[in-house]
Amino acid sequence: MSKLEELSKWYVDSELDFDRILQRLRYRTIRQYFAGKTCLEIAPAQGITTASLKDDFETLHVVDGSKNLLDLIPDYPNVTKYHSMIEDFEAPMQYDFILMDHILEHVEHPVPALQKVRTFLKDDGLFAVGVPNAKSIHRLAAVKMGYLQSIYELNQRDHELGHYRVYDFDTLAKDVTEAGFTIKDKVGVFFKPLSNKQIQDNWNNDMIEGFYQLGVDFPENTAEIYIIAGK
Repeated sequence: MSKLEELSKWYVDSELDFDRILQRLRYRTIRQYFAGKTCLEIAPAQGITTASLKDDFETLHVVDGSKNLLDLIPDYPNVTKYHSMIEDFEAPMQYDFILMDHILEHVEHPVPALQKVRTFLKDDGLFAVGVPNAKSIHRLAAVKMGYLQSIYELNQRDHELGHYRVYDFDTLAKDVTEAGFTIKDKVGVFFKPLSNKQIQDNWNNDMIEGFYQLGVDFPENTAEIYIIAGK
């Protein structure tokens, strides 16, 4: 938890405006899979997605290992906040929908964590797990330019954020199925040819929307990937 509290400062001090835009684009993409009245959001960070999820579900529980980040989330009437590592969390109920966004790459032992999450899901519920994509076009370009030796190599931002690995659809699917889930669908978000900082400094809203739409056509090479799974 002390490591997480240290990393939490990045979200307060270093997160870009485009990082927040990308979070909203991720929400826009996965919203089509929402079902039921109860939701668990794992690792909500400072609550950008939480602010939208609270209007989609009657009951929303959020769990994060960083108390600093949880304290940034307003006390919405239908939201309950839990300060816990996911491996230690004891859910008070099972949920119709579970969102685990941009946390699995931070977890040292992902399969046991996913197995724990599976126990939180209703038998007919859906689980969405999202991670950065190793095969994103900007990482492929970075290898060609000599900035990375491999698309799976951790870059400077990965190290700043405490990542253990960079997933692609195949490696993410391997961990999800090994944990006992059944894959229902997969989806990519945002075709990103440049870094977040370069996009923030040089692109307008029309360009961002165009490359979001392009990601629908080329999901394997989007910046973010999701797997939607059930029990």
